[in-house]
Amino acid sequence: MISCVQGWPEAVVRVQQLSDSGIRVIPDRYVKKPSDRPIPDAREVNIPVIDMERMYSGDAEIRRRTATLIDEACREWGFFQVVNHGVGHEMMGRTREAWREFFQLPVGEKQRYANSPTTYEGYGSRLGVEKGISLDWSDYFFLHYLPVELRDHNKWPTLPVSCRELVSQYSEKVVELCGKLMKIFATNLGLNEDYLHEAFGGDELGACMRVNYYPKCPQPDLTLGLSSHSDPGGMTVLYPDENVSGLQVRYRDSWVTVKPIPNAFIINIGDQLQILSNANYKSVEHRVIVNSEKERVSLALFYNPKGEIVIKPAEQLVTAEQPRRYPATTYNEYRRYIRTKGPCGKSQVESHKSISQ
Repeated sequence: MISCVQGWPEAVVRVQQLSDSGIRVIPDRYVKKPSDRPIPDAREVNIPVIDMERMYSGDAEIRRRTATLIDEACREWGFFQVVNHGVGHEMMGRTREAWREFFQLPVGEKQRYANSPTTYEGYGSRLGVEKGISLDWSDYFFLHYLPVELRDHNKWPTLPVSCRELVSQYSEKVVELCGKLMKIFATNLGLNEDYLHEAFGGDELGACMRVNYYPKCPQPDLTLGLSSHSDPGGMTVLYPDENVSGLQVRYRDSWVTVKPIPNAFIINIGDQLQILSNANYKSVEHRVIVNSEKERVSLALFYNPKGEIVIKPAEQLVTAEQPRRYPATTYNEYRRYIRTKGPCGKSQVESHKSISQ
């Protein structure tokens, strides 16, 4: 356990119920400061797109060029999309639709899985346990997949009936993809290809899923589906709702809206890989906007270090020209920040960085 907080500080309001009630003005708790509100003219862009099949081409030059594209995306953007990634498109779609069905169930059925800040597992509507914090326009379902001893199928939905089996199949395939990407990242950084896998705890590393539900919002210009943050873990694999753009990434001090490609995954570097790479790779601030016309469902799988393992910059990447940027810390200690305060831009990794300089 990484938190001693047993319950939420205030009554939890389901955002979907607010949306379905027909309100025309959102409650003050969801209204963001003017500086944090969505930008109407944010340009829609394609972040780098990687064809994973090319990493396994028989042509060494194609493999080299593809690895270079991944390396450049991790250094410049912290985000990229992957196609031909080896996860079946039909199974992906069925998994997302099963979750869409879950969120359309009667609230009493969903409340059976209501979560607490002790582990965040289950059906939730807020991040952060500080009383009075700004809230986001979204509900979610959070579950553990790895390590196996944390996987509790009894905490996974029984309805729709296909949900548990699909979650298992989907998570297994996405975790396989993460393992392949970790080898590529390590090699690109000049490390042994298994270095990052072992640094994450080897076979004891963690993986968990957060299914995001963003209801229609009567005032989307005033709020966010998920406030600005960088992911505290290692790597995130996002399966977006390709029919409705919502993810925004901070790129060169501007917000850009990511244009999803059908059946692609969006990959982003988390804070732990930024730390291990000694800031050669960067975790990038991102957020989610909402709209008044369509609800959205997205699946985020977080690939993380084992909670108790110490994370620090790889010694091979610490030089006189690029000294150590971060002190050693465990992932459990690190992620306590976002679980207490909620999403807070890049403030966590930046404050962590300043300690050692």
